[in-house]
Amino acid sequence: MSLSTRSIRVWAWLHKWSSLVCTVFMLLLCLTGLPLIFHHEIGHLLGTEIEALELPAAQDRQRASADDVMAAARKLYPDRIVQFMGKSDDDERLWWTTLTPTPEPTMDYKSVTVDARTARVVGEYKVGEGFMDLMFRLHVDLFAGLPGKLFLGFMGLLLLVALVSGVVLYAPFMRKLDFGTVRHERSTRTRWLDLHNLIGIVTLVWCFVVGATGVINTGADLLVRHWQVEHVGELVRPYQGRPLVPEAERAPLQRALDAAQAAAPGKKLYFVAFPGTAFSSPHHTTFFMRGDTPLTAKLMTPVLVDARTAQVTAAPAMPWYLDALLISQPLHFGDYGGMPMKVLWALLDIATLLVLGSGLYLWLKKRGPVASPARAVVLGHAQQAADLPR
Repeated sequence: MSLSTRSIRVWAWLHKWSSLVCTVFMLLLCLTGLPLIFHHEIGHLLGTEIEALELPAAQDRQRASADDVMAAARKLYPDRIVQFMGKSDDDERLWWTTLTPTPEPTMDYKSVTVDARTARVVGEYKVGEGFMDLMFRLHVDLFAGLPGKLFLGFMGLLLLVALVSGVVLYAPFMRKLDFGTVRHERSTRTRWLDLHNLIGIVTLVWCFVVGATGVINTGADLLVRHWQVEHVGELVRPYQGRPLVPEAERAPLQRALDAAQAAAPGKKLYFVAFPGTAFSSPHHTTFFMRGDTPLTAKLMTPVLVDARTAQVTAAPAMPWYLDALLISQPLHFGDYGGMPMKVLWALLDIATLLVLGSGLYLWLKKRGPVASPARAVVLGHAQQAADLPR
């Protein structure tokens, strides 16, 4: 069914302005996202990744208790508390610990890595320093916290509008040309127009997936808060009114970990959230467990353990919106299929940079009014109608 001239004009207006408003920010996200695809590899190259020391085979199989690991990190910063602990994604011989002045969310934190075999500190990540941290903050929130995340989320929504409207406009445009045609005999602007349309339609699915998962990721803070209030709040209602469990009154961490692993058979520890922190309650140590397949390793099961008694009180399933968030985060950066998928993501990222850059170029090089408005709006740029085949 063909679109009317009026409908084409509406879709063209949507495509033009949604594209123009978000293009600069999408260029920034593509440029900063490219190194983030290879953040582990770049970290090793720059020497910022912390690696486990090689030990004799017998010693390599040993594991210190979780309490000893936590104590090693605390010893480095005795005036701070441990908010979170977890096993490294790349090497389970290493534990990372996040130390802060208080349990509340803060950007004032220290990240210490401890060897799980010897319970010795092997390194400290320099928070907020270096090239990769700069790329990450620009990509995630523009150094503006939650408002920056939500702003980028809105830009992502505009990208999705631009993609959908571009597809609607592409169909009538391609009735005039064979797929993949680049009219080399025409003007430079026309050649870029054809390349813009060709690369855009080839990268469409990838752009939509990355754009949609990026929008989901920008709402992570709000989704976690909703989960805390609606789900965790209901589970810990019997503890309502009780104060935060002080560290001196908490059961040994290893005992609580053993109880959590028994409550989630077949799963392994991802990270621990201590009482009063963003992912736990004032009365529980929460252990987030995950599977060992490429998909289940991204999905988590929280196990709430009473901080005083080390008894499991609940192991609820994650709500669907947090599952969607957990799946979308690695998919956004191509972190599912190893190096081949990362290379593919990088190539598609570069192709998207060409689409965004060419779109901006076409708009800057726009011409004056043309005779056929219907043809003009098909491209989303009224001044480009003269380049369409007659």
